[in-house]
Order: sequence, then structure tokens, then C-alpha cells
Amino acid sequence: MAESLAPECTPLKKEYDSCFNAWFEGYLEPAVSASSSPQKYSEYSQRKAEEFEQKCGKIWKDYQGCVYKALKEKGLDTMVQQSREENPLSQPPSLP
Repeated sequence: MAESLAPECTPLKKEYDSCFNAWFEGYLEPAVSASSSPQKYSEYSQRKAEEFEQKCGKIWKDYQGCVYKALKEKGLDTMVQQSREENPLSQPPSLP
């Protein structure tokens, strides 16, 4: 796993990466079988979102806060905001 933008955030990044990877591993395989009906898939996705929030949500928020703090300290926060305003990601890019 890669290092974080700021060295002080790397332990949180590694903890989050581990949590996410463990959660995602348990998400993928059952998601395929749940996709047989839209309702099943929707219910499954909702349960997994709640599980993610419960298991990894706090770690993610802590890591995100650390990165935002580092961006601000490095003076990059205004550049990030400007980039978001110039190129808003309001929806995922379409596949070719």
C-alpha cells in the first residue's frame, strides 16, 4: 500500500486500507448473486453500506481529516477547491 500525502497520515491510511479491503472482499462475491433482482441488490447494498460505516467509517473520517489538515498546511486546499469549482465531478464519468 502506498504512503499518504502526509507522513503523519500514513498510519491512518494503512488502517483504513486494511479495513476497506477486508470489507470489500466480503462485498464482491455476494454482490454478484444479489444482482439477480434489483430489490435484492438494493437491500444488499444498503446493508453493506451500513456495515462499511460501522466498521470503517470512523477510520475514514479520521484519515480524511488528517489529509485535509495536511492540504491546508501545505497551502494546497485552495488549489483543490479551485479545481473542484472548475471541473465539478457531479456524476461518474461515462465508460467508453
